[in-house]
Amino acid sequence: MGLFTRNFDKPGPGVSPDAPRKKGAARFFEILGRDFSTIWLAGILAMLGGLPFAAGVWFAVETHSLVPLVIAGVLGGMIAAPQIVGLNDTILRTLRDEPGYWWETYRRTWKRNLKESLLPGAVCGLLLAMELFSLCHINIAGGQVAVIAVLVAIILLAGIAQYLYVQVALLDLSFAGLLKNSLMLFLGYLPRSGLGLLWQLLYWGAVALFWPISSFVLILTSLWLPCLLSLMAIYPALEKSFDIEKKIKAIREAQLHGDDDQ
Repeated sequence: MGLFTRNFDKPGPGVSPDAPRKKGAARFFEILGRDFSTIWLAGILAMLGGLPFAAGVWFAVETHSLVPLVIAGVLGGMIAAPQIVGLNDTILRTLRDEPGYWWETYRRTWKRNLKESLLPGAVCGLLLAMELFSLCHINIAGGQVAVIAVLVAIILLAGIAQYLYVQVALLDLSFAGLLKNSLMLFLGYLPRSGLGLLWQLLYWGAVALFWPISSFVLILTSLWLPCLLSLMAIYPALEKSFDIEKKIKAIREAQLHGDDDQ
């Protein structure tokens, strides 16, 4: 109970604006030491949001039914998407060392991006559900080409999705614009895209390989670990493309001047 009765309206500590940022593992542990509780709780909310998708796809695979698969993919993806965007937004704020009121900020972000996240969630959810269903029904011994094709499709979807959801939190664009940007970012910054994708594949590969023992690790890391590692890898690409921190600084200064004028 203590986790959910803490005061999340208390401002985060942030860091000194003049302090040089650490890199690599030092940066990773700095972020965890400072913001672990908020990242973990945002991850828990994302994992809970993904349960209907996981349960629906499992049922469809077990019953070999396409109708439940489509429902699980579309509806489950739509349910999970707002929480995934919220997790991405939480980690983005951590990466730019932004202090603030986590729960209040999370709720505001969730409400603002709710509608915009539904279509990406439905499309990505349906594609992922179809890919997982196909993977579970392919004869691996006799269909190696098909297995490779499905795995490539999963990798491409994961690589593009790591840019898609984060843009929902950052930008006000149509789904077509988000998808176009995601594809261009994925290809334009391929080394960083590949690194972010590698962290995701290693995480989910380990979960699948050691299941059900890894279920405890999955709860402990609650989706935040692959998301954090992936965003750490692609954040320089996002910053270079969108000038995130410069724009955030300008917004803050405008707000401060507005308060002073009043």
